[in-house]
Amino acid sequence: MTQTETLDVTGMSCDGCEQNVVNALESTDGVESAEADHESGTVEVVLGDDVDDETLESAVDHAGYEVVA
Repeated sequence: MTQTETLDVTGMSCDGCEQNVVNALESTDGVESAEADHESGTVEVVLGDDVDDETLESAVDHAGYEVVA
């Protein structure tokens, strides 16, 4: 069962930033796909397996950006 989650991410300012976040998330186990929008500061993540929020936040942090609550 897939589910979609929206993350608010700070620090993205261009298409390259979007791609960095997408690559980090899509390399995370359980993430089927991700689509980032630096203008709105959001990332839509499609999850195939149960992935906890900490794992998603860690992937974004590792890419150099921050998930905000």
